[in-house]
Amino acid sequence: MRDRLVGTALISTFQGVAGVALAATLAGCSFTSPDAATGSQFVGIDGVSAPEARRIAKEAYVYGYPMVASYQAVYATNIDSTGSQYRGPFNTFHHVARVYTPEDAGIAAPNLETATSSAVLDLRAEPVVVSVPPMESRRYFALQLTDLYGQNFAYIGSRATGNGGGHFLIAGPRWKGTAPKHVAKVIVAETELVTLSGRTLLYSASDLANVKRIQAGYKLQPLSAFLKKAAPPAPAPVAWIAPEAPAQMRSSLEFYNQLAFLLQFAPVEHSEKTLRRRLDSLRIRPGEPAVTDRMNPRLRQMMQEGMHDGQNDIDKRRVALAGKTDTLFADRRTFRNDYLARAAGAQVDLGGSSREEALAPVIEQDSAGQPLDGTRAYTLRFAPKSLPPVNAYWSVTLYQLPGQTLVANAAKRYTINAATLSSLKRDRDGGVTLALQSASPGKGQEANWLPTPPGPFMVAMRYYWPKPALLDGSWQTPSLQRVAQ
Repeated sequence: MRDRLVGTALISTFQGVAGVALAATLAGCSFTSPDAATGSQFVGIDGVSAPEARRIAKEAYVYGYPMVASYQAVYATNIDSTGSQYRGPFNTFHHVARVYTPEDAGIAAPNLETATSSAVLDLRAEPVVVSVPPMESRRYFALQLTDLYGQNFAYIGSRATGNGGGHFLIAGPRWKGTAPKHVAKVIVAETELVTLSGRTLLYSASDLANVKRIQAGYKLQPLSAFLKKAAPPAPAPVAWIAPEAPAQMRSSLEFYNQLAFLLQFAPVEHSEKTLRRRLDSLRIRPGEPAVTDRMNPRLRQMMQEGMHDGQNDIDKRRVALAGKTDTLFADRRTFRNDYLARAAGAQVDLGGSSREEALAPVIEQDSAGQPLDGTRAYTLRFAPKSLPPVNAYWSVTLYQLPGQTLVANAAKRYTINAATLSSLKRDRDGGVTLALQSASPGKGQEANWLPTPPGPFMVAMRYYWPKPALLDGSWQTPSLQRVAQ
């Protein structure tokens, strides 16, 4: 699982493979000529005019963007076994537990306090049972379940289900079975492909063996294997199509073919029946090619312009949020079918955490609005009794720019967090002041020191299981104050 930072400093992308054009005939389409009375051009697909086709194409782009982006990731990590990003087949865990250092220059903004676990669940044939071991109460963990729509529809973890362990059944939208015994909870997904992204708290390098033992206790089993029964018939084989390259996804009409392909794994949700009918009117149908070489040029133009309209709306939403993008990651109830929010979230940080689970603001400027520069010194102060209000864990990590890599330093200190709190020196009033500068602030202050590079840098704040004061904004992340020199 990638790290989740909310802010302009870190926008995650997935590397895909070149898209493959689908050639087929769009049967049953009736195209009309220019209207003699008005001179306006119409594209007649079941009576849909050119302006309406453009509007529907825009809706389809905004609605489908998270699906197409999710598929890029799924294809790279769990379908394309020849690719460099391949992690394994469906319904298998992939774990990473390590302590990052500045030598990991190829990893942007590495997370120093959590080990990651990931999987893609294929729920077509039968549900999958996720088993987690019991662990100590202070150990934070979270397994996030995200459907193809980009909705974080459920969590298994410290906040959502506790640390007592148990078995959790994840079912697809077409499952009609009953919950077996010894299953703590049944979670039903809206799509048949689901991404599982997990993090387990890692206190320090000496804690690594404990975390690896916990990860080894995370299990995925088909329901039949969990019940020790015969497996149901395998689902029909899928001719997985290569996804469109990320650089082309926002402009290539192949996007609509990718969306149509993915709709076969996403049965119509009751609140989206009207929208799906509108997509159907442009022949964007489950498992069928929507765009072909033989389609009407005017329709092609309208669909292209609809893509641009949709992307413009996404860009406007991102600008309006001004980097405060934590509201872009949620479940359907929270989104209330705000497809624009889902699409913007997929472009900011595909698979980002829901805000009630974790927040990760990035500080790129000081209190005066100036970019952070390691040739200057700064302080970050938590007032008395005003440490980050979290139920689990918090951290402050410094990265040099533009690579977002850890800063090599003699002290080998890259982060200050809740685990190091007891070693920090308190201010006279009980507050805590961190020193962010290149030179040591003196032996008596080094516990509070985060070394900076000789140039631009950023600071990532991470808050796991935030308390209401963080969620409602009554507690604000403090600003970096420049020290007079």
